[in-house]
Amino acid sequence: MKRFATIDVGTNSVLLLVAERAAPRRFTAVVERAAITRLGRGVDATKRLSDDGVAETLAAIERFAKEAEALGAGGLVISATSAARDATNGAQFLEAVRAKAGVLPVILSGDEEARLSYESARADFGSGTDALVVLDIGGGSTEFIFGSGDVVSFRRSFDVGAVRLTERHVRGDPPTDTSLAELRGALERTFAELPPPPPRFRFVGVAGTVTTVCAIARRVEPYDAAKVHGAVLTRADVAAVFKQLAALPLEERRAVPGLQPKRADVIVAGAAILEAAMDATGATEVLVSDRGLRWGLLVDRFGGA
Repeated sequence: MKRFATIDVGTNSVLLLVAERAAPRRFTAVVERAAITRLGRGVDATKRLSDDGVAETLAAIERFAKEAEALGAGGLVISATSAARDATNGAQFLEAVRAKAGVLPVILSGDEEARLSYESARADFGSGTDALVVLDIGGGSTEFIFGSGDVVSFRRSFDVGAVRLTERHVRGDPPTDTSLAELRGALERTFAELPPPPPRFRFVGVAGTVTTVCAIARRVEPYDAAKVHGAVLTRADVAAVFKQLAALPLEERRAVPGLQPKRADVIVAGAAILEAAMDATGATEVLVSDRGLRWGLLVDRFGGA
């Protein structure tokens, strides 16, 4: 079986997937890696990628590209999303990636990011007659996609993500009630622009915020994708995790089982996004996907005939 690789460079993390193509559009993971590098730190205010964020991200990309090559990946695609889209020095960053990995990253638009996340969710959870509402919470942006089968009826990328909203709204340690009210108000106003979801939909959440909330709720420590992928969280589960995290100072939050310490400073805003998204769509539960854009990109670029 042929092997292929994708590297998803996000605002908060860099994700590697090396997989074997078992059949057209069907892949089996060989290796998955993640590094939290916070490429998008400060971008919302400065419109520039920071030197530290770039250095840490380039190091992770170089390491992952070498591993993919060592594992025999015959093709590699690198995608970059919100932070690189927004930064005035994004073009320089892309050239630096090409120098380190030998591949020029593809800058995905918000709509393209949404489409690929939907493709990933549909591959795992799209059987049956129910429509899907897919939520992808990133560091810099959040995507919603409504669809059924291969027909997408709505997709929208909002410039609200866990890193961006933390920098805008979360103040105090632990966060003050006033800052949390501001955060929730901003999300409610933003998601008020969503149309009504399709009837009888399954609500699927992808990316690190949703899997982290699940790992905390289920006390999955150390992290185990097999215990997270396909798990179901109720609205009450999500509320309980948000309440727990928001009440803790950062140092205590870093020690919460199921929470990566490097994600502790932005997880309160991330959990607030998940809560607000469920309320805006009327979802009473979320089906958790450990996969996401990197899997959709893999199928899109290397799925074969």
